[in-house]
Amino acid sequence: MQKSLLIKIIIIGAVMTFIYIALSMIHSTIDERVHFREEAVRSIATDSVGDQRIMGPVLVLQFTDRYEEEEVDVLTKKAAIKEKAITKKHFVFPNQLEVKSNIDIDQRYRGIHKVLVYSGQHLIQGDFSLPTLSDLPHEKPNSRLQIDVANMAMNLSDTRGLRNFPKLEWDGDSFEFEQGSQLRGSPSGLHAKVKLPSLKANQTVTFSLPMVIDGMERLQFVPIAKNNQISITSKWPHPQFGGRFLPAPSQRKIDANGFSALWNISSLSSKAQQQFLASEEGVVQRNQNGDVSPSSENIESFHVAFIEPVNIYSQADRAIKYAMLFIVLTFAAFFLFEVLKRLPIHPVQYTLVGLSLAIFFLLLLSLSEHMRFSIAYIISASACIALIGFYLKHVLLSWKRGFGFATGLCVLYSVLYGLLQSENNALLMGSILLFAVLAAMMTVTRKLDWYKLGISDVKE
Repeated sequence: MQKSLLIKIIIIGAVMTFIYIALSMIHSTIDERVHFREEAVRSIATDSVGDQRIMGPVLVLQFTDRYEEEEVDVLTKKAAIKEKAITKKHFVFPNQLEVKSNIDIDQRYRGIHKVLVYSGQHLIQGDFSLPTLSDLPHEKPNSRLQIDVANMAMNLSDTRGLRNFPKLEWDGDSFEFEQGSQLRGSPSGLHAKVKLPSLKANQTVTFSLPMVIDGMERLQFVPIAKNNQISITSKWPHPQFGGRFLPAPSQRKIDANGFSALWNISSLSSKAQQQFLASEEGVVQRNQNGDVSPSSENIESFHVAFIEPVNIYSQADRAIKYAMLFIVLTFAAFFLFEVLKRLPIHPVQYTLVGLSLAIFFLLLLSLSEHMRFSIAYIISASACIALIGFYLKHVLLSWKRGFGFATGLCVLYSVLYGLLQSENNALLMGSILLFAVLAAMMTVTRKLDWYKLGISDVKE
């Protein structure tokens, strides 16, 4: 009768609500595991080295501007010529900057959590177009300028990653670096005092700097020069490019043997120099989202992230988003079975099967932390399908019916795996699945008279 059918539908809805609560708890567990993994990353970064940002080199000229100025004494009202001196800084950016990097990847563990670390061999070379003394900013036309010190400054976000004592080859001479970049906006790094030729005429000076730098998960560069050419090669086949600049498709190659990428960036397409100068002046800038951030961290850059091909937590998170669809489809199949075969299924049996489907996602998460995701998926799905098939053999009073439902679940789990492996086509595949299920349900029930529907005794 219609009343009993309505009550059954309400009870099934209540069971689905209960299952949804259980799924929410499993989703919270996934979030907790993601948090534990982030804690492991922070722990390794605290104990060793974090991701790295390389900016520079930049030539910093500290000079004294001496000039004479006429001043009027307030008391005597007499004018007198006084000499003044102001210490200033002038920043010279590389004209050409070429960076060649070769990156080796390794793994570190905190408990069961794996973190990718890298060791990079970098050859940084290029040239500077030196200004003349008259090109430096001065207060008066008759100013007398004197260079006090010239520093080659390099910003490195985490100097613990340095694995060699880098020496700067500058204009035919060799100079050693010291701690600290001597930059106001980006103090972490290195600096080397260099000798300048006479600044009476414009000159070009070449430099070369080999460095070995360790880091974790991500390597970042700031295109600070007039013309920047950065090339990166690695045997790791799973890079992720990001930031303000991406390598052109024709200048990157990714295959099973690793990747190579080349960036060509000019100062005409980057605001890095202006942002650097603003950071040295202590100007607080706003990022693209409108949030105020320290200017040294807001300088345009690009990066390469070294990622795992399968992030088990993102995969598990995506999988559980389809959990309610699984349960709705299974319960719909049960309900149609009751309607067409007049074989009633108790709400407790609905609940147990729903919980079995929910447990799959918990099994998938826990197993994938110890083995490959694909293997964990096969084991979890096989266990749940076998359990549900065995249970439904007795609930539906036939091994053929139990086997039929188990076969249907195999199809559903296969489709879900396809959705997880094809992120770009997930919406298309999900839409086709829903349409196919709806079409099948409408086809099966097309001749069913719902007004005359009643629940009869069990038919064996």
